[in-house]
Amino acid sequence: MEGEKRPAPYEGLFADGHLVLWTLCSVLLPVFITFWCSLQRSRRQLHRRDIFRKSKHGWRDTDLFSQPTYCCVCAQHILLGAFCDCCGLRVDEGCLKKADKRFPCKEIMLKSDGRALDAMPHHWIRGNVPLCSYCVVCKQQCGSQPKLCDYRCIWCQKTVHDECMKNSLKNEKCDFGEFRNLIIPPSYLTSINQMRKDRKMDYGVLASKLGKQWTPLIILANSRSGTNMGEGLLGEFRILLNPVQVFDVTKTPPIKALQLCTLLPYHSARVLVCGGDGTVGWVLDAVDEMKIKGQEKYIPQVAVLPLGTGNDLSNTLGWGTGYAGEVPVAQVLRNVMEADAIRLDRWKVQVTNKGYYNLRKPKEFTMNNYFSVGPDALMALNFHAHREKAPSLFSSRILNKAVYLFYGTRDCLVQECKDLNKKVELELDGERVELPNLEGIIVLNIGYWGGGCRLWEGMGDETYPLARHDDGLLEVVGVYGSFHCAQIQVKLANPFRIGQAHTVRLILKSSMMPMQVDGEPWAQGPCTVTITHKTHALMLYFSGEQTDDDISSTSDQEDIKETELTDEETQG
Repeated sequence: MEGEKRPAPYEGLFADGHLVLWTLCSVLLPVFITFWCSLQRSRRQLHRRDIFRKSKHGWRDTDLFSQPTYCCVCAQHILLGAFCDCCGLRVDEGCLKKADKRFPCKEIMLKSDGRALDAMPHHWIRGNVPLCSYCVVCKQQCGSQPKLCDYRCIWCQKTVHDECMKNSLKNEKCDFGEFRNLIIPPSYLTSINQMRKDRKMDYGVLASKLGKQWTPLIILANSRSGTNMGEGLLGEFRILLNPVQVFDVTKTPPIKALQLCTLLPYHSARVLVCGGDGTVGWVLDAVDEMKIKGQEKYIPQVAVLPLGTGNDLSNTLGWGTGYAGEVPVAQVLRNVMEADAIRLDRWKVQVTNKGYYNLRKPKEFTMNNYFSVGPDALMALNFHAHREKAPSLFSSRILNKAVYLFYGTRDCLVQECKDLNKKVELELDGERVELPNLEGIIVLNIGYWGGGCRLWEGMGDETYPLARHDDGLLEVVGVYGSFHCAQIQVKLANPFRIGQAHTVRLILKSSMMPMQVDGEPWAQGPCTVTITHKTHALMLYFSGEQTDDDISSTSDQEDIKETELTDEETQG
């Protein structure tokens, strides 16, 4: 109609501009907020790292505490914050600086302030006491109230109620609690430091004050072994022991960590290795270096907490097939105190390549568990190659075994190691052995193989002497393929037993074959492999956890001993 007014052109443009502006705001505002939040988060992380770096506490940040936790400064309930893995202090993120100023951490060495070195008082920290802990005064449960309450000594782990805390307890001398025989007291290290200044190095006199049962324990944990449990174990051991006794071997090599043994009395130190069989071998190599340096009097006895995949050595020594946190760390320390000392044979594996123009030195390995050539070495080689490409995918023990099963199944079809008897010559103590149509040869030093299988004894009515790890003898067996290996592991077949020997010599005449020493595989061309005895290692054997095979073998040994005693009595 003629009376209607049309909108001016600039009004339409103005409306379109508003639409564009609101569209830009709706898109850019979330981007800006996200960027600002990430910037603030990075600033907080840098600030927190700076506090962690300057602090005397061993702070570890966490996004969620596993149990109800209260800040030791503001007493408020916290879900995310930081905790000290040496003294157990727990604080909110905003209270980190106040906690550093207010609460001292564990003293590795006592300060020379004139006080008596053997009169160390309790070091109490309030709140967050362990579950199911009891007051040393009234014997009632501590930490049951939903607030910051009650006290815990970070050395002896004793707990006491707020109302039961008395001046006598605050000034009482700390006896270091249940694990006093494993802890290196700060006063001892202070006295050692004073002795060095005075050039008096008689550690035995100093250690006599701590009693004859004092066997200090050094923890060597591999934070990358198995399911990456090592990092958490390091903190739990630092809380129960002196932090100076706990080492991460990925940061401090075993040869440096074991120098702490030289500050202890002769033949008194014990070592707990938390890792797989490879980590144990690394530590035992460091012990051999101590022997070369003339430090034989300081050689420690070695226990194992298995964190790897196979863990055959730890299984042989009674420490189980794998640790998954089912046993408290305190119980692990009790097991170490109850363990018995034994000897373990260690062998030198020398690989000499064939050829007139080969100027390279022979490769040398140290063997604790076993050497093999054939299908099991091929599975280890394939597994190792894929783990090197993507190590993050192989952090689960169950997944690792599934990968081994896959490669074993594939080799059953391909049979890459067939006709091994035509490619190798085998000599036991200098005598050549005729081989049947085998695909693999395994040379054993310990009782277990393949993640928990007793290979030499086998199954059935055939009687074979028990394999020992301290008799200077190697057990040599053969397998007919990957399927035969699988049958052996589920106790449906026995290996082909070749014999026992003090020296084993294997000559690979042609082609490339997979080989392994204690789970470290490689592809090898024509060569000569010679296995001879190298040395002994002092290990700790724990008899508390036994499998059915262990129980049967133990009973067999007891029957033999009873028979010998009966014969002696009859002769008498």
